[in-house]
Amino acid sequence: MKGLHKDGVVILDFGSQYTQLIARRVREQNVYSEILPPETSLNKILNREPAAMILSGGPSSVYEKNAPEFDPEILETSLPTLGICYGLHLLAQQQGGAVESTGQGEYGFAEISADDSTGLLEGISSPSRVWMSHGDRVSQMPDGWHTLAHSSNGVVAAMSNKDQTRVATQFHPEVAHTEEGETILRNFLFKIANCAPTWTVGKFIQEQVEMIRKQVGDGKVLVGVSGGVDSTVVAALLHKAIGDRSTAVLIDHGLLRKDEAKTCVETLKNGLGVFIHCYDESELFLSKLDGVVDPEKKRKIIGNQFIYSFDRIASELGDMQFLAQGTLYPDVIESGVSKGKTAHVIKSHHNVGGLPEDMQFELVEPLRELFKDEVRNVGRELGLPKALIERHPFPGPGLAVRIIGDITRERINILQEADHVYMDILHEDGLYNDIWQAFAVLIPVQTVGVMGDQRTYENLLGLRAVTSTDGMTADWYRMPPETLTKISNRIVNSVRGINRVVYDITSKPPGTIEWE
Repeated sequence: MKGLHKDGVVILDFGSQYTQLIARRVREQNVYSEILPPETSLNKILNREPAAMILSGGPSSVYEKNAPEFDPEILETSLPTLGICYGLHLLAQQQGGAVESTGQGEYGFAEISADDSTGLLEGISSPSRVWMSHGDRVSQMPDGWHTLAHSSNGVVAAMSNKDQTRVATQFHPEVAHTEEGETILRNFLFKIANCAPTWTVGKFIQEQVEMIRKQVGDGKVLVGVSGGVDSTVVAALLHKAIGDRSTAVLIDHGLLRKDEAKTCVETLKNGLGVFIHCYDESELFLSKLDGVVDPEKKRKIIGNQFIYSFDRIASELGDMQFLAQGTLYPDVIESGVSKGKTAHVIKSHHNVGGLPEDMQFELVEPLRELFKDEVRNVGRELGLPKALIERHPFPGPGLAVRIIGDITRERINILQEADHVYMDILHEDGLYNDIWQAFAVLIPVQTVGVMGDQRTYENLLGLRAVTSTDGMTADWYRMPPETLTKISNRIVNSVRGINRVVYDITSKPPGTIEWE
C-alpha cells in the first residue's frame, strides 16, 4: 500500500471545512494526497514516504488552550511544508513569531500584493484577488522568515523561511474564489516539493480494490444501491474487488422518484451485470415517518431504518458481515465529521449522522473522501453507462427532504409527478447536463388559483436548479424564461394538486442545495 502513497502529499486536518478541497486540488494535479488527524506522529507521516506536507486551516486559534494537539516534531522536519490559514499561524508561532486576534478579521475577497515573486508566488499578478477567512494574524515574523505578500489591510498574506522549503498563506489557495490559487498550489507541488504528477483515477481504483479486499477478507458484503452514480460506482468497485461475494440490494422506501426502483434494477442488472435484489419497504418507512416534520428527525429515522432493513435482509440472504454504501465527502463534512473532529454540523446525512449505535454491520465506504465529480471520473474509468454517470445527485432520504412538513402517500405522488415533468422538460430543452442538480420541492402552503373559471386552493411547488463543481458551494442556475414557462404550465395543467410554481434563486452559501 505504501507504494501507492509514496511521493504524495500528507494533509494534516485542523478542522477546516476546506480540508478535503485541499486534497482534491492536489489530486487534480495528479499528485496523491491523504488526510490525517493533526496529532499524527512524524514517524507515521515519514513511513508514508511523502514528498510534502500541508497544514490545513481550522476554526481554532493557536494561542487557545483547546487548540488541536499535534506532534511538534513535524515542524522540525525538512519535508517541504505549506501552511494555510491556521497552518500559517501554527508555523509562525512554533518558529518563534507571534499571532494575535485582529478583533475584526478578513472574510471574503481581498487583494494581496507580492513582496517576493519567486517560488510560491512565481507568475502571480500583483495585486491578486484571493479568498480570506480569518480572525487572527501574524503580528511578529519568526527569525529567518520573510513576507512573500501582504493584503490591502496590511496583514501578512504569505510568508516563508529563507529557502522556501516552508511556506504559508493566510488566504485559501484551494478555493475557486482565489483566482490564481491553482498556480500557487502548482508552484508548491512542483517547484518547491518536486512532486511527480503520477497519481490517476486508475490508481485510485487499484488502491480501493486492495483496501476492500484487505478489509473484507473472506467475508460477504451487502451493497446498498439507490440508482444514483455514487452507489452504482460502489457496486462496481465491490464487484471488481470481490466478485459474487458482494450482493446489491435496493430498498424502495417509498420516497424514490417516479418508476425509479424499476429503472434502477433494470439498469444495474442488464447494463452492468450486477446481481441485485429489490425490496419494497415503503409501508415500514412511511409508518415511521408518520407525523414527523423536523428534517433532522426525518434523516435519522430513515438512516436507522435503512440499517435495520439491511440487517434483516442480510440474515435472509446469508451471513453478510459488511455493508457498502456511497458516502461522499460533502456528506461527511456537513454531518460534522473531520479527521480532527472539529468541524461543525450543518445537517446530518442519513448515511453518516443517522446510523444506529447498535448496527451489526461493518461499513465499507470506498468513496468517503471523494467529491461528486471525482466519483463520476471513477465511474467513467470503470466503464459505467453515460446515463448513470451524468445523473443528478439524489439524496438518500429521497423525497422525504423535498416534502416540507408531513409525508403522506398523496403528497409523495404529487411530488413524483411534478418532478417527472420537470426532468422531462430539462431533457427536452437540452439543459439537463448544464445543471449540477435540479429538483422540485413540495411546500406546505396552499394558494388561491383560477382554473377553468373555477376557484382552486392547491399546493405550492418550488423548483430548484444549481450549478456547482463539487457540491460544497453552488450558484442558482439562470433558467431560460421560456423553459420556466413551459415547466410551470405543464405542471399546473397535468399534476393534480398544484396550482402555483416558484423558482429558488438562493446560492450556497447562504442556503444549502437541498431545502432540508
